[in-house]
Amino acid sequence: MGLISYIRDWLSGDITTSTEMTSEEFQVLVAETNFREIAFWSAVNLIANSVSKCEFKTFTNNVEVKTKEHYLWNVEPNKNQNSSEFMHKFIAQLYSNNECLVIETRNGQLLVADSFTVDEYALTDNLFSQVTVGAYNFPEVFKMSDVMYFKLSENDMREVTKAIFESYGKLLTYGMDGYKKSRGTKGVLDVETVAGGTEVEKAYLTELINKRFKSFFESESSVLPLSKGFTYTDMANKTYSNEGTRDIRAMMDDISDFTAKAFGIPPALLRGDIAGIDSAMGSYLTFTINPLISMIQEEICRKRYGYDGVSKGNYIKIDMRAIKHIDLLESSTAIDKLIASGCYTANEVRDVIGDVPIVEDFGNTHFITKNYATMADVATGVTAAEPFIPVAPEP
Repeated sequence: MGLISYIRDWLSGDITTSTEMTSEEFQVLVAETNFREIAFWSAVNLIANSVSKCEFKTFTNNVEVKTKEHYLWNVEPNKNQNSSEFMHKFIAQLYSNNECLVIETRNGQLLVADSFTVDEYALTDNLFSQVTVGAYNFPEVFKMSDVMYFKLSENDMREVTKAIFESYGKLLTYGMDGYKKSRGTKGVLDVETVAGGTEVEKAYLTELINKRFKSFFESESSVLPLSKGFTYTDMANKTYSNEGTRDIRAMMDDISDFTAKAFGIPPALLRGDIAGIDSAMGSYLTFTINPLISMIQEEICRKRYGYDGVSKGNYIKIDMRAIKHIDLLESSTAIDKLIASGCYTANEVRDVIGDVPIVEDFGNTHFITKNYATMADVATGVTAAEPFIPVAPEP
């Protein structure tokens, strides 16, 4: 039984004796769920933040234009969400359920479905029914050709890694339990035989152990009076070393690393390590974000434009260059080369670094330095040049 369902049943009074948990079992379940969810949602938020920085560029006849479709994907997909909120919900649904459904309403809004039922067919469109968004349940049945349906893989990675997470959740609980016990107070209480004989003395002993010693151990500074026949000896040897916390942190990092591998994210990036951040970022963009962007782009193009539109040069291209921060001072040499080689205009480079375009015509003009020439021009120049005649040295 999961933690959320257990708490829901407990609040509604549906917990029976057979489903009740001991305190230790409940602590194990809480630890396993908390650490698993922290690792999972850290990875989801990292990917959602990356994708939300991408620009959905729209092209008509192979020329980039900012149409209503551009506004829909980059600014306002629906009346209740901006594009970043929409994309965060989209990524959360995709990775939580291994699939995501995006529908278009009659007035042109794009909505991410919270839940749906799909009937699969081999030769005709799959059908999506019981589609809900928030509290609203759509009465109609949607065909596959009328929606955008995204699926990560055939295997749900949350199910694949669940057993590992549960095992590490137990280890974490035991590690924290051992750490807490190593900091606790231990001692021996000697009770004379005569002192534990009568009912009054037995009641005193019970109260002493269950109440007075508890308050004594929990207080910063306190005194515990003992009756005749009782002797307490403190046996605690507290070292207060960092060993326990390091073991716990190492197990938490293991859970984070397993989750990162399931997502295809470099583990160092999810942990927040600074060392080797450039190579980790490159791997993350190449093997995690790029395939995801390709899948999203393909589904949008085939459903929003179709073969006729794409063959005429009408499509969406998702630009992921804005994901990585560009330092102008560090990149100044590369920027100069991009413009000087004639590969990009000044406005194209300014768009990549997030700056506003130049309104004058030269902002969209390609420039090339005189250092560049074609092989044919170089060969012609050598042939037409005057022959080299050595000059004899003066006597």
